[in-house]
Amino acid sequence: MKIPTLPFTVTDWSGVTPTRHPGETGEALWRTLNIGELRVRQVEYSPGYLADHWCDRGHVLYVLEGELETELRDGRRFTLRPGMSYQVSDFGDAAHRSSTRTGAKLFIVD
Repeated sequence: MKIPTLPFTVTDWSGVTPTRHPGETGEALWRTLNIGELRVRQVEYSPGYLADHWCDRGHVLYVLEGELETELRDGRRFTLRPGMSYQVSDFGDAAHRSSTRTGAKLFIVD
């Protein structure tokens, strides 16, 4: 990930219109700032959310609220709580997918 040329930018996430992304169950609301090929997002997963795909994209993901379950295709599982993050490169490890029983709010850069 490389941050393209960008002036100092402040983002009021409450003013960014969310887009809905259905999961296998539940849904995700994305508030997205695109900077060239870089994507910065505030994401909210509804309770009971399960991603509808396995992801190979690299991310820096930080949990703001709730609890996030991350499953890797090879069977490993991780539980992240507020204040925890994960970092993975594009195709850097087994593909991953997210779920949450309680709902979660995340900050993601990819």
